[in-house]
Amino acid sequence: MDAQFEVGEEHGNSKEESVKKKMWRESKKMWKVGGPAILVPFSTFGVHVVSQAFIGQLSATNLAAYSLVCNVLFRFVLGIQLGMVGGMGTLCGQAYGAKQYQKLGIFLQQSWMILVAASTLLTPIFVFAAPILKALRQDHRIAEMAGTTTALWFIPMMFLYAVLQCFNTFLQSQSKNFLLSCLVLLCLLLHVFASWLLTAKLELGVPGVMASAVSAYLIPNAVQVVHLMCGGCRETWNGFTALAFRDLGPAIKLSLSSAAMLCLDFCYNIILVLLTGNMKNAEVKIDALSICLNISGWAAIISFGFMAAASVRVSNELGRRDAKAAKFSIIVILVTSVFVGLVLSVFVLLFKQQVARVFTTDEDVAEAVSRLSPLLAFSLLLSSVQGVLAGVASGVGRQGSVAYINLGCYYLIGIPLGVVLGYVVLKQQVEGIWMGMMIGSAAQTAMLVILTCKTDWNEQPMWYYHVMDRLEDSFCY
Repeated sequence: MDAQFEVGEEHGNSKEESVKKKMWRESKKMWKVGGPAILVPFSTFGVHVVSQAFIGQLSATNLAAYSLVCNVLFRFVLGIQLGMVGGMGTLCGQAYGAKQYQKLGIFLQQSWMILVAASTLLTPIFVFAAPILKALRQDHRIAEMAGTTTALWFIPMMFLYAVLQCFNTFLQSQSKNFLLSCLVLLCLLLHVFASWLLTAKLELGVPGVMASAVSAYLIPNAVQVVHLMCGGCRETWNGFTALAFRDLGPAIKLSLSSAAMLCLDFCYNIILVLLTGNMKNAEVKIDALSICLNISGWAAIISFGFMAAASVRVSNELGRRDAKAAKFSIIVILVTSVFVGLVLSVFVLLFKQQVARVFTTDEDVAEAVSRLSPLLAFSLLLSSVQGVLAGVASGVGRQGSVAYINLGCYYLIGIPLGVVLGYVVLKQQVEGIWMGMMIGSAAQTAMLVILTCKTDWNEQPMWYYHVMDRLEDSFCY
C-alpha cells in the first residue's frame, strides 16, 4: 500500500509539474503578444493623456474643450477604427496559425483601404465639431472653443492612427510587434518633452501641444513603412499586389461586424460624457469624469492587451485545429487579466486623491474625482473580464454576436437605468448615471461569460476554413 501510495503521489506531482509547465509556456506566449499589445495602445493613448495634462494647466475651459473632442468625437472614431482593424486581426491570426503566410500581406493592404476610406467619411465630424457638440446640447462656450482650437488637429491624427493600427494588428498576429511598441513608447516620451518645451518655454499653448501629438503618430508610421519595405517581414509581406482589390466583400463584412462590436462599447462612455454635460456645473463634472475616464482608459489599455492576446492565441490555435489549446489559453489569460484588474482597483481606491491632482489643480474637480473613485474601481474590475472575452469572440470571428449583446445590455439596460438614477433618484448627479451604466456593463459581462461557456470549440475551426476557402477562390491561388 505504501509503495502504491508513493507511486501515486509521484504521479500526482509529475502531473502537477506538467500543468505548471504548460501554464508557464502559455503565459510566455500570452506575454509575447500581450506585452507589446499593451505598450502600443498605452503609448498612443498616453499621447492624449499627456496632451490633456498640459492643456489642463492652461485653463479649465481649454481642458473641458479638449476633453469633449477627445472623449466624444475622437473616441467614437476610435471605436470604428479599432473595430474594423479587429476584423483583419481575426483573418490574420487564423491564417498565420494555418501557415498561410502569403495572405497576411493581402489582408494588411485590404485593411489599409478599408480604414482610410472610413476615416475619409468620418472627417466632417471634426470639421463641424462645434455645431455637432452644440446639437448634442453641450455648453456653447466650451463647444465653440473645441471647434476652433482643438478639433481640426485630430484629422491628421485620425488617419495616422488608422495606418498605425493596421501595422500593429498585422505584426501582432505574428507576435512581431515588439519594434513597433518600442517606437511608440519612445514617441510618447518625446511628446512629453516637446509639449513641455512648446508650452512652458515657447508659450505656444494648445497649438504647440497638438502639433507635438501629431508628430508622435507620424514618426512610428514612417519608421514602420521603411522597416516593412526593407524586408522586415519577408514571410508575410511580398509587396503590393492587385489581389488586395479582389473580392473585398468578406473583409468588409467582418470589419463592419467588428466595428459595430467595439463602437457600441466606445460610444457607451461617450453617452456618459454627454449626459454629464447637460447637468448643472457641467465644467467641473465633465473635468472630473474625463479624468476618471482617462484613468479607466489607462487600465482599459492593459485589458486591450489581454484582449489582443486572447484574440491572437485563440485564432492561432483554431487555425491549427487545436480547440483544446484554445480553451487552455483562454483560462490562463483570463486569470492573469482579473488579477491585474484587482490590483488596479485597489490602487485607485487607496490613492484616489493623489491620482486626481496629477490632472488638475482645481479642488472642486479633485473632490469630484474622489467621489467617483468607487465606481471607477468597479469598472476596472469589469473591464479585466470584458476585454479577454471580447478578444475570444474576435479570435473566433463572432463579433456580430457581441455587437447584439452590447446593444441590448448597454443601450436597453444601462443607459435607461443611468438616466433614471442620475436625473430622478440622485437628482443631477453623475454618480447615478455611471452607476446605472455599470449595471449594464455587468449584464454584458455576464452574457459574454455565457456565450464563451456555450461555445462548441470543436466546431469553430470549420468556420475559419469555410471563410478561407472563399478567399482561396477569390485570390486564385
